[in-house]
Amino acid sequence: MGVDAKYGFAFGRMEKGRRNLISDVPGVRVGHCTLHEGDVHTGVTALIPHGGDVFCDKCVAAAHVINGFGKSAGLVQVMELGVIETPLLFTNTLSVGAAWDALARHMLEENADIGLSAGTVNPVVFECNDSFLNDIRGLHVGREHVRLALDCAAEDFDEGAVGAGAGMSCYGLKGGIGSASRVFSLYGKSHTLGALLLTNFGTLRDLTVCGDGVGERMYQKRRSASEPDKGSVIIALATDAPLSSRQLLRAAKRAQSGLAYTGTISSHGSGEIALAFTTANRLPHDAPDGPVRVEQLFENDMDVIFRAVAECVSESVISSMLHASRTVGRAGNMRESLKTLLEEGI
Repeated sequence: MGVDAKYGFAFGRMEKGRRNLISDVPGVRVGHCTLHEGDVHTGVTALIPHGGDVFCDKCVAAAHVINGFGKSAGLVQVMELGVIETPLLFTNTLSVGAAWDALARHMLEENADIGLSAGTVNPVVFECNDSFLNDIRGLHVGREHVRLALDCAAEDFDEGAVGAGAGMSCYGLKGGIGSASRVFSLYGKSHTLGALLLTNFGTLRDLTVCGDGVGERMYQKRRSASEPDKGSVIIALATDAPLSSRQLLRAAKRAQSGLAYTGTISSHGSGEIALAFTTANRLPHDAPDGPVRVEQLFENDMDVIFRAVAECVSESVISSMLHASRTVGRAGNMRESLKTLLEEGI
């Protein structure tokens, strides 16, 4: 059951995809490896853009930095060339290196010409800081965890405190992995746009759900200590609509509208990054005989994309929280579940 149906929330007016997940975009799959034991609450989430060889058949893409307090890897080349050529990985801040190494090795296994006749590869790894709940200094994420996340990627996947979201906090409560999708018609054809978020940002007093300042009420009832708005959020957007890299950048910028619907001001200490890609436009690694043709929307038709982005991002934030259970982590630090608080009437 969708989070809106169960709790009476209405995230916009567009039609949702069948699963209401980013994997409603054909070919997109997501996998997790979750580490929950003692003081360790972390993991890896992998997003596979399509079912083919992503290195040889690159997706047109774009990335936008909303606020740059972050340590992600691979964004410079995406911004310069406008493509992604590997799966996307999500993990904790101090595990970016380990995840990058594991993804590079995976790509070398899949493509024998990388580093030889085909040049090198650009692994893309995103991060958020889960040190409130997780023993981040322990560097617990290893190659085997990345491999497990890649290997188990599927169209159906869990949200909440799973994979990279295991130790994340959102609006002072438990955050994690959230996803949503929207379907729409363009030029007589049906298309889908989906979002996958890793949420680790915000302060409770700012939390807004569908225009309701629920966070302020929870803050007052719980008499919580005020926490600074810091953390990060990573936003991956996928669509099968034919967008150019420039249009994908315009779409990625609208992710902030979706975040703002939930109350955040995108504070100084928050690393907020959006990456958007399309499966409709792909570029070959090997040089073709002539120019590569890339389809794009008529600019006036971008409004449906912008609305889909805002709806998917805002719903994904709340979904990440409603699917996450109360978690006690490092040093006894605790994050309560939004679902539990709502059901208790707090």
